[in-house]
Amino acid sequence: MARPPLPPFTAETAAQKARMAEDAWNNRDPAKVALAYTEQSVWRNRAEFIRGRVQIEEFLTRKWQRELDYRLIKEVWAFTGNRIAARFAYEWRDDNGQWYRSHGNEQWQFDADGLMERREASINDVRITEADRKFHWPLGRRPDDHPGLSDLGL
Repeated sequence: MARPPLPPFTAETAAQKARMAEDAWNNRDPAKVALAYTEQSVWRNRAEFIRGRVQIEEFLTRKWQRELDYRLIKEVWAFTGNRIAARFAYEWRDDNGQWYRSHGNEQWQFDADGLMERREASINDVRITEADRKFHWPLGRRPDDHPGLSDLGL
């Protein structure tokens, strides 16, 4: 099953692919998100190593049970051929009400059908106060008129 846009990427299609990933993750449906990855997809997420859609879905289920009120913004950093480098930030709170902003970088590699076959993510968490939050849209897809990372100075 193809997942356009397909490689090789242009500036426009790389940005489209990043926004599609952002939208999917903001909807927080692990089963749907996992479909964007190959059956044998390999991830490194922080210090965790994940392989295949089943483990991706399990990981995302745990993640969104722990990271409440999750809101994410992604931005393309660079692209070439079948690879995209993205930077991102997301805000979330824990079950004690402590807010965090997590900053990270990802490298993505896609197969010919546009499915992600490799994801490498490095992420750092920063405690923030509720007053420091910058991502205030209702849960789900970020509105088109909401500023991106560069516009927010992140």
